[in-house]
Amino acid sequence: MTLAVLPVRREALPLAQALSAGLNATLLRPWDAARSPRDLLHAQFRDFGGWVLLMASGIATRSLSGLPISKLSDPAVVLLDEGARFAVSLLSGHEGGANALAYRVANLTGATPVVTTATEATRPLTLGIGCRRGVTATTVEAAVMRAIGERLTDVREVATIDLKRDEAGLLDFCDTHGLPLRIFSARDLQARPFVTAPSAWVEHVTGARGVSEPCALLASPRGTLIVPRLVHEGVTVAAVEDRWTPQPPTAPEVQA
Repeated sequence: MTLAVLPVRREALPLAQALSAGLNATLLRPWDAARSPRDLLHAQFRDFGGWVLLMASGIATRSLSGLPISKLSDPAVVLLDEGARFAVSLLSGHEGGANALAYRVANLTGATPVVTTATEATRPLTLGIGCRRGVTATTVEAAVMRAIGERLTDVREVATIDLKRDEAGLLDFCDTHGLPLRIFSARDLQARPFVTAPSAWVEHVTGARGVSEPCALLASPRGTLIVPRLVHEGVTVAAVEDRWTPQPPTAPEVQA
């Protein structure tokens, strides 16, 4: 997929440059072209398979006005705020690849990926997975099946530590099942040590007290740990379930 990064302000250039390098994308500079971001977007919208828009949601909405035709043919569009806090799959999420692109942007910047398509968003399970080097996809799948049984279709995403971002067996497992892989740094995990059994060995190797449990809980912070760290042939798996339930209204405070 050919990609373009479009910042609306010159102040976002360092972030835009980092993104374009990490995504192997074309960086468009509207201030150099003496054209508005909207004009650039309308002129080149279908020249790229995907766009990362560095701008506010209101600007993005107005800039995209009149461009979308069909989710089957529109380019993928991901919206990222200049603070790199949220990477939002905005257009052509499932069919066009914006959901996957949102995770790529998130993993590059530390942003939270935001996916709202029903197919993905209604799945309640998040898996945290750690593994030894060179583990196979078959072994990863066997560990997952031991952890959650037949609920693989309920999995929304997989999370792991940055040391494992290029682990072939884990990537193959995620690719086979169409699951996005979310990456956390050891620093993020260490700051949120949600583990039932911290491991001195894991901390020595990775810099974090644990991988599978803190990854799953950090990726799904309002969820409940339903499968604590399970070990199978060099793979650790933890599962968190996140289901929204309506909360009873709270009574207003009565001022004395």
